[in-house]
Amino acid sequence: MRIVIVGAALCAAVGCGGDPRPGDAQLSEEGVGSREIGVLAPVEAADVAFTYDAEAAPPGAELELEVVPGDGATTVRLSADLLQPDRGYAVHAHTDPCGKKGTDAGPHYQHEVDPAATPERPSVDPAYANPRNEIWLELTTDGQGNGTAETTVPFVFRDRAPASIVLHEQPTTATEHGRAGSAGARLACFTVPFR
Repeated sequence: MRIVIVGAALCAAVGCGGDPRPGDAQLSEEGVGSREIGVLAPVEAADVAFTYDAEAAPPGAELELEVVPGDGATTVRLSADLLQPDRGYAVHAHTDPCGKKGTDAGPHYQHEVDPAATPERPSVDPAYANPRNEIWLELTTDGQGNGTAETTVPFVFRDRAPASIVLHEQPTTATEHGRAGSAGARLACFTVPFR
């Protein structure tokens, strides 16, 4: 995993220019954030980026996640290279780090947690499971398996933050009551700190 700190103050201190390399600072108008890169690997060989379905989320595919806090909001950008071509993936932030099973990442991160949700029955109430209270991205790849997605949510992370992102089998996330937040099986997971 490579980490690139994004911050205007760091650029002023160390200078910025050219393409970023691991450890380089990079100018960001929104403020301090981070960008992390992980390469999907089979479960037995993975440390931070796991594939649970080698056909839909091939080993060697690269995920890059950038998290940029702003004034009361957070922008999340996902770039992918070498995923399955011409395919959609619903992507969500989850509460826990990835593990050997897709379920290890826990439920979706919610800014305001659904009080009716339990570990056995995650939130499916659209009052809580929605793209303003959770982090939802819709990633669509081109003919080479490359794609980008971005969302801005109306909150910043304080005492709690997501620990991973999960790529799901469906191209979009359900929004109807009783299924809100659902997007099918977990195809891949990338452990990434959002702080």
